[in-house]
Amino acid sequence: MPTMADVARSAGVSVATVSHVLNGTRPVLPHTRQAVLDAIDALGYTPNTLARSLVTSRTRSIGLAVSAISNPYFTEILQGVEAAALEAGYSLLIADPHDDPGHERKVVQLLHERRVDGMIVAPSSHPQNLVGYLRRHAVPTVFLDRVIDAVVTDGKAIAGGAGTAPGEAAPWYDQVCAESAEPTARLVTHLAGLGHRRIGLVAGLPGLSTTSERVSGYRDGLTAAGLAHDERLLVSGNSESTGAEQATAALFALPDPPTALVTANNAMTIGALRSLRRQGLSVPDDIALCCFDDFAWADLFSPRLTAIAQPSRELGAQAVQVLLHRLDEPRRPTRTVRLPCAFVHRTSCGCPEEPDGSEEPADIASSTLSEKGTTS
Repeated sequence: MPTMADVARSAGVSVATVSHVLNGTRPVLPHTRQAVLDAIDALGYTPNTLARSLVTSRTRSIGLAVSAISNPYFTEILQGVEAAALEAGYSLLIADPHDDPGHERKVVQLLHERRVDGMIVAPSSHPQNLVGYLRRHAVPTVFLDRVIDAVVTDGKAIAGGAGTAPGEAAPWYDQVCAESAEPTARLVTHLAGLGHRRIGLVAGLPGLSTTSERVSGYRDGLTAAGLAHDERLLVSGNSESTGAEQATAALFALPDPPTALVTANNAMTIGALRSLRRQGLSVPDDIALCCFDDFAWADLFSPRLTAIAQPSRELGAQAVQVLLHRLDEPRRPTRTVRLPCAFVHRTSCGCPEEPDGSEEPADIASSTLSEKGTTS
């Protein structure tokens, strides 16, 4: 196999120059860089990643720990992470924590033992042990989709939750997520504008920031529409299909059930629809439905699902970029980046089909990317 020395001889440069081109450790004149790249291509040289990691103390690999990889939302996030990592010259190691705090801690440790340069993690609802491990071992990490406000003292993590005010418990880690509260409020006010006065919410797993933010948005939407808060209309589907099916059945066992329903993720939308079908209820004739999370087949349902679309691939790509910035500048202040969602208006809410059968262009529920910087 050709060596780095062979490349250097062919390009007429030193071995050190070849190393700088490969590792980006020092600027190289454009014509010299091109000569090295041409020599690499001509000789078919493949860098020894293991040897390079021993020299640089970097493996150029990223650990990704996200639950429910089979979920289309997380699948698209994975695609965004993989594409951005590959473009930056990083490989990806993937693990599924199954939303279990104990298993989460184990898989993160396994990824760390593989000497990944940094991690991207969608934390569970009880991430104290996870945060404690990451902090003790100084692992560069970006929290993805779900955010945490936490401080760690003597190896113990105290999670402040999504509602912690800035300055009370500044997050130790960079975070990337989508807006949740405002888009959920948008679904509620849309249904209220169609005349609904009893609007239910099938919420996600307690303890997740996405759940608390969407519940907050639901309540904000009711307030904005001048509607009463009936806590019986707020039920938990635990972020999965079976739980949502049971929660929806409970809603329609009430003496005065809702006339409209918001589901807080795509898996729970499936469960809610299954429950409604079993009860012989038709959407939107008997019950209007809006959902958080758009997915590939949402447009194929009859009726077509009115939904909030999250920028899933962009979330994954942004998480990689934030992690790479952290690796380049370990002492930079931490930051939380929130990306906007889109309101996709279809017909499950009870609105008529557009005359030409086309879909109304998506509205941006949160028009600009926001970024909150906090000092760790």
